[in-house]
Parts: sequence; structure tokens; C-alpha cells
Amino acid sequence: MNAERFHNILVETRDAYAVVRINRPKVLNALTRATVGELVEALEELDADPSCRCAVITGNDRAFAAGADIGEMVEATPTSLLNDTEFVKWDRFRAIRMPLIAAVSGVALGGGCELAMNCDMIVASETAQFGQPEINLGIIPGAGGTQRLTRAVGKARAMEMILTGAPMSAGEALQAGLVNMVVPVELYLVEAENLAARIVAKSPLAIRLAKEAVLKAFDTTIEEGVDFERRNFFLLFASEDQGEGMRAFLEKRPPRFEGR
Repeated sequence: MNAERFHNILVETRDAYAVVRINRPKVLNALTRATVGELVEALEELDADPSCRCAVITGNDRAFAAGADIGEMVEATPTSLLNDTEFVKWDRFRAIRMPLIAAVSGVALGGGCELAMNCDMIVASETAQFGQPEINLGIIPGAGGTQRLTRAVGKARAMEMILTGAPMSAGEALQAGLVNMVVPVELYLVEAENLAARIVAKSPLAIRLAKEAVLKAFDTTIEEGVDFERRNFFLLFASEDQGEGMRAFLEKRPPRFEGR
């Protein structure tokens, strides 16, 4: 990947995973159209690379992302929004097959909260704040906030946050099930990368199909979801990784997964 072409993000590759950093610190990593476009483009390119099996999305200690750039939206009309491809970019996050981990410190508000919730897991620092304050601007979330927040924390808490614009602290987010863990500021990215490293040590095929099956639970009945899970379960028995994993277990040695 030629990461130098990006102006609003930084991309660093590790051993089988990548760290994608929003890099607009002067404006608390506010999400412009260009920034979202770069994020999606980078993640799609990483997702197509067999050597990359997971990505960590982060900002800096002060801000994951403070929301959309209001200067780009203030003159918008229903027609301009319909003709814009901005929200199509957000839809493309759903097509990313590898696991996405948000490493959040400081504010994750508006579009920043929606970006974190588009990820599959969230590691938060003790200073993290999550919120959908769009109501204060006379609008509502438009990139999935009303839907994902409700699924994550339940109707009552989501309704309170969205209708009042009040943020949720890191501790509250952990208690509500929005985040996986809360750690000191100096460790949030370390722990997110540790989580990525644990994931990429598993079978790439099983990781991909497991993610598909978990996400299926949100848009289908339990009967249809179990059928989908079972098809993916059966499918993995055609992979070399399945044989390697089971032989390694019986032989009491670490498996060597190749993604085949």
C-alpha cells in the first residue's frame, strides 16, 4: 500500500494486521468527506491483502473523532445530500470482511461514535466519551447511530443519549456493553493491538466466517441465523486450516494456519 497518498490518515502495517490512524489533531479528528473516503479506501485495500487479517482504527489521546465537519454540512439540502456519495462511503464499512477494532481515547462523538460502532470491537481508554450530540444541531444521527447504539446499549439508554445529546463515559460504556475493555490512556492502543495479534493468530478463514455469522444475528431471525452459522461451520470443513487445527489439538502443539 502506498500510504503516502493519504492526507488525513496514517497507515502502519504490523505482522498480519494494520493500524489506521485518523490524523487531524488540530480539529480533534473531525470527519470530513475526504477523511471518511480515505478511511474506506485504505480499509478496502487492506482487506483485499491476504497478509492483513485485522485492522485497528484509532485517533490520538485527545480524540478518536469529534464528529462530522459541520462546515461541510451547514449549507446542505435534502437534494444535495441525496446526490452526495458521502453516506454510500459509510455503507462500504459493512462490506469489510476482516475484523475491525476501534482504539478510542478522548471524544468519540457523532460520526466518531458511529465510526467506532462500525467496528467489531472497541478498546477504550479511561478518558473515552461516546455520544450522539446531533440533536443539539437540530438534526439526528445519519450514519447508523440510532440503529447501532440501540443494538449496543438498549432502547432506553440509546433514547436518552440521542434525545438529550448527553455523552457516555468509558466506564458507563463498559457497563452497557458498548466496549470490550477500559484501560489507562497509555495502554488503549497497546491493548487494541494485543487483541488484534490474538485474532490474527487464528485461522483467517474461520475468522472471516465467524464475523459474518455474528453480524447475521442483527438482521435475521434466530432460526435463519443458526442456519447461516451451520452453513459456515460446514464450509470450514473443506479448508486445510480445519484439518491443521484439529490435528494440532490432538498432537498437543500450536497450529500453523495458512488461510487455505
